[in-house]
Amino acid sequence: MLNVNRLNEFCKKQKAGIEQLAGQLVRGSFDKKQAVSAVRNWKKGLFKPAPQKEDIQRLANALSVDVNDLVEWRSSYRYAPGSASKAKLVTQLIVGRPVQDAMDILKFTRKRAAPMIDKVLKSAVADADEQQADVDNLYVRQACVDDAGVRIGTKRFRAKDRGRAHAIRKKACHIYVTVAQI
Repeated sequence: MLNVNRLNEFCKKQKAGIEQLAGQLVRGSFDKKQAVSAVRNWKKGLFKPAPQKEDIQRLANALSVDVNDLVEWRSSYRYAPGSASKAKLVTQLIVGRPVQDAMDILKFTRKRAAPMIDKVLKSAVADADEQQADVDNLYVRQACVDDAGVRIGTKRFRAKDRGRAHAIRKKACHIYVTVAQI
């Protein structure tokens, strides 16, 4: 995924305009007008149309930087068992830290969500390693947790006295972790 902050930073350093970058993106599916619109959206953080791998390579060539300097790697765990509020406490510990420090923190954190977040973090690092990124210079750019409602497949009610029933609310959450190079 394209890292918007780094793109804007490199554009400011190199004093590259939108038209200059769009000139590099003109290809079979993009004409000049569509390329200008796409670059303008990407600089704002809107990914419509979504940048493809070759688009990011052309942007990196236009800015004369390495491709891995413009990208970030994401990983997610959908419908993880546990409430979002409890998992957020753990994700707040690792945001902005180097990956190795974050893994050490998660290893010694005594919360149920810590091993799940560690798996997601390792998956994002593996994606970065697969694309020849420098794993030693990775940091956790973003880690967020969203509520996913009641966990799928759980019993909804527990039988109580006098024919009553009490609801069982086992929660689930979505965990997202993004890593980028320093």
